Amino acid sequence: MEFDFKNMMELSRLSSRGVYGKALSDITQANDNIMAVVADVMTSSKLEEFCKKFPDKFINVGIAEQNMISVSAGLASEGYNVFASTFAPFASMRCFEQLRTQVGYMNLNVKVVGLLSGFSGGVVGNTHYGLEDIALTRTIPNMTVISPADCVETYKVIEALKNYIGPCYVRLTGVNGTPNAFKENYEFKIGKAIQMTEGEDIAVIATGTMVYEAMRTARALKKNNILVSVYNFHTIKPLDYETLDKIFSKYKLLVTIEEHFKIGGLGSAVAEYKSDKKAPPQLIIGVEDKFEKAGEYNYMLDKTGLTAPKIAEKILKKLEEI
Repeated sequence: MEFDFKNMMELSRLSSRGVYGKALSDITQANDNIMAVVADVMTSSKLEEFCKKFPDKFINVGIAEQNMISVSAGLASEGYNVFASTFAPFASMRCFEQLRTQVGYMNLNVKVVGLLSGFSGGVVGNTHYGLEDIALTRTIPNMTVISPADCVETYKVIEALKNYIGPCYVRLTGVNGTPNAFKENYEFKIGKAIQMTEGEDIAVIATGTMVYEAMRTARALKKNNILVSVYNFHTIKPLDYETLDKIFSKYKLLVTIEEHFKIGGLGSAVAEYKSDKKAPPQLIIGVEDKFEKAGEYNYMLDKTGLTAPKIAEKILKKLEEI
């Protein structure tokens, strides 16, 4: 796909799961080894076009997510590059044993796509929120964990996974109309963070939809003469240790932001790595350890402090403390 401004804006209107379906359809050829497996979520995965084009490459196992992973593992063991999709909490929690034993332990070429992660489930509520999936999936050996920043990056992730060999979990956040963090084309590489803005005072490491909010936060803090470098850590496992080492040596404060529980997510992963290194203080911004009453997506972000004005307030308070 040509990533010009027009195409990038069109992708942003599809939602990340809409882009998943489009990208998988675009990159697949009739004679390649790609297979798509779903647990009764063809429509939610936006795979209608894929199914029409490649009916022999599509399997719907029904409302049986654990079976979906088992079937995917079986296909991968026979040489297929399998993309399996269902809602993020089902993919990560209901299927955890299958992910661990059948995919991670066997080191099979299965890409599990968690739809509607974070608060993307909106009013459907906590049963469909994906706020634990990073914590769970990153504990599995061999498992790569990716959280694209926007719809453009979602497309690039699926493109990259066509030639990537090994287990991977992709968490898709955001809803229709979620703004793009990227306005022009760029190089995407699994495991390599991207610096979005430059500043000399603090570093903000973000993933998923929080990359865009982090950039809004940087603009807000600039009014207070605080210059912020924003980094897009789309790959949470493996972390980009080289970039982290540079960050540790340069800034007076490190902030991590994620649409995920504060426990076990990106912030925890960064803290684990910096625990035996000389590094600046860290502020972990994410969802607190409680179940919130459900609401629309943007309402939930604001309620849990994951919007730029509230993120900026937290950072200013932390700067006062140090």
